[in-house]
Amino acid sequence: MKQLVPALILIAACGAALAPVNGQSPAAPGSLDARVKAFLDASRYSWRDMNVPESDGQLLHDLVVKGGHTRALEIGTSTGRSGIWIAWALSKTGGKLITIDIDEGRHGEAVKNFQNAGVSAFIDARLADAHDLVPKLAGPFDFVFIDADKEWYTNYVKAVIPKLAIGGCIAAHNVYQRRGWRGGGMTGDYYEYVSGLPFLETTVTPGGVAISYKRREK
Repeated sequence: MKQLVPALILIAACGAALAPVNGQSPAAPGSLDARVKAFLDASRYSWRDMNVPESDGQLLHDLVVKGGHTRALEIGTSTGRSGIWIAWALSKTGGKLITIDIDEGRHGEAVKNFQNAGVSAFIDARLADAHDLVPKLAGPFDFVFIDADKEWYTNYVKAVIPKLAIGGCIAAHNVYQRRGWRGGGMTGDYYEYVSGLPFLETTVTPGGVAISYKRREK
């Protein structure tokens, strides 16, 4: 079993990014940064509905920026906190995020939050059942964030791995290394699956974010 390691040690391991999505150019620094920061600061204590904590949002942002990722997929939008952090990073790399949620109320609130944060141009928010949609997405992707129904994590990752570029990164939220420990044990099953794949390098942060990088199979 691999040991827990600090999250930022993992960032340098990510490979080269793919080309920008749909010709999306990086946003000019300054005004967007200020708008996103202001929105996140103003809403810091109002996030509910299973959104990630601020520290994990910052981690996702840093993974995308330092990895130069441009083609991102998020499974489980909730009301948009993680999507804002990812899209903010993509505004700097020239990329775009597809994010999926099945709940109409959460989806609608997330769309408003994306607009208010100023990152809508970098997000394709879809109201759909990820069980059905994820296998149908064409890809390729170079960054994937999984934060949806825990019992389906392994199915999600099996669907996205063939569409993940070499050097691409999969981050999964609330993952614990022992089967049967927290979360109904389902994320422990996920960890056992991804850590057993020879072409994935998987580590887990102290906060329970599993980060896997895809390398070329020998």
